[in-house]
Amino acid sequence: MPAATAASPWYKHLWPWILIGIMACSVTLTLSMVTIAVNNPDNLVNDNYYEAGKGINRSLDRELLAQGLKLHAKVHLDEVTGEVDLRLTGDSRPSSLELNLISPTQPDKDRKVTLSRSDSEPGRYIGQLADKLEGRRFVELLGVEGDKTWRLFEEEQISHDKDLKLGDEPLQGAESQGK
Repeated sequence: MPAATAASPWYKHLWPWILIGIMACSVTLTLSMVTIAVNNPDNLVNDNYYEAGKGINRSLDRELLAQGLKLHAKVHLDEVTGEVDLRLTGDSRPSSLELNLISPTQPDKDRKVTLSRSDSEPGRYIGQLADKLEGRRFVELLGVEGDKTWRLFEEEQISHDKDLKLGDEPLQGAESQGK
C-alpha cells in the first residue's frame, strides 16, 4: 500500500481498515458465541425453582428417615464383571433398593441400578451395572420402609479400588428440621 496523503480518499489510509477489521472481528465473534449458546442450551438450569425448593424439603424428610433408621451402606463396584455388591446395616430390610449414580454435569452418564436382596445373607443386595464408571458422582440409595421412602445421598469419588460408604457423613441442611 503506497503512503497516503491528506488529499487521498479514506480507503487508501491504514487506520480506517484497522478500525473496520476490529469491528468485523467483534461482530463475527459475537455471532459465533450467540450461535453456540443457542445450539447448546444449559440443561442444569431449573425454570421451576419453587418446586425444586419444595423437593429439597422432601429429600430432607427422606434423609431424616434414613438417619432415624440408623442406615449405613457400603457399596463395592466390580469393574470387571459390573456387579454391584451393597451391604446395608440399620433397621430396614426392603426386598429391593434403587441405586442412582448421578453425574453432576453430564446427564447422559447417569446410571440407575436396581438391587435385589440376597436370600443367603441378610443386608446384602446385588445388582448389575452395564458399564464401568469412574469420577465424581452423586450417589443416591433409595429404599422403602413401611409406606415411606428413605434416602442415603452423598457425593463420592468413584474409582476401581475404593468402596463407597453411604450414611457416614453428617446430614447437611437438617439443622433447623431437627428442632
